[in-house]
Amino acid sequence: MKKSDFYYELPQELIAQDPLEVRSLSRLLVLHRTGAGIGIEHRQFTDILEYLKPGDCLVLNETRVIPARLFVLKETTGAKIELLLLRRLSEGSWECIVKPGKRCRENTVLIFGDGLLKGVITGIGTGGNRIIKFEYNGIFEEILDKLGHMPLPPYIKHELKDKNRYQTVYAKNDGSAAAPTAGLHFTKELLEKVKDMGVNLAKITLHVGLGTFRPVKEDDILKHHMHSEYYIIDEEAANSINFAKQNGYRVICVGTTACRTVESASDNNGAVHAKSDMTDIFIYPGYKFKVMDGLITNFHLPESTLIMLVSAFAGHGRTLDAYREAVEHNYRFFSFGDAMLII
Repeated sequence: MKKSDFYYELPQELIAQDPLEVRSLSRLLVLHRTGAGIGIEHRQFTDILEYLKPGDCLVLNETRVIPARLFVLKETTGAKIELLLLRRLSEGSWECIVKPGKRCRENTVLIFGDGLLKGVITGIGTGGNRIIKFEYNGIFEEILDKLGHMPLPPYIKHELKDKNRYQTVYAKNDGSAAAPTAGLHFTKELLEKVKDMGVNLAKITLHVGLGTFRPVKEDDILKHHMHSEYYIIDEEAANSINFAKQNGYRVICVGTTACRTVESASDNNGAVHAKSDMTDIFIYPGYKFKVMDGLITNFHLPESTLIMLVSAFAGHGRTLDAYREAVEHNYRFFSFGDAMLII
């Protein structure tokens, strides 16, 4: 398939710039994969309870976004540099995007926060990314909280007043450069109601890298290469997912990151294995899902790998029809936008 097969028209004013005051008051487009016609319902996110059943397994990504955007100075010249932490390689060593990067060669020293943190470029990685070894006293995460900014997507122009609004309420494990945004709609109270009705929660972790959102540049989508991301599925989560599959219940993933994790960790029989690993899985139409039976997701950018994944699950034509209807009904799009349930 071609990249242009996943294009749709989106008015700029429908790109959500701010989160809603109450997370769960976002709208919910319910897309049914089977049945006559498009099969769409327009609801509110709290209505998600009506579509879940006792015994279902809801897969949540517990990753936590780190304030990975830093503004630094070159020690020698005082030139201003913007840096984005992508992936922890070892204790104190990170793969980073550096802008402008041309003058940031190996052994360049970067100074953060009047010397609170220092970094040395030790190598050049994939796509020109820099490997930086940090020097500091204390706890790195606490220093990052003081100096760093949330790495909001470029289409969000407004300043985020509350950092926690770019975190899910169940975020736990530091490491993401972007939020698993489908989970932003859940409140703690709503999740309690989900559990009370007999739905099991499987908690996994995939640290979202910016490679997931990298534009597809090749017109032939098969030439696109996904960057790798680190994931963890423990025994408890694997057992919950496998129990649902073995007993005729549904596995519903909260977000494309949860989907990519369970599909990466499963064997050809659809059994999910407890493991930690890297994944560069690219899901597009024609993919045969082994685990996922339902998906909660946001509305994604035209021609992105994320809308390709949704199209693989819901069907290409049905997905684009649903997106066009969402535009007609003025849904809010992208990270702080409304939600979609595909069952």
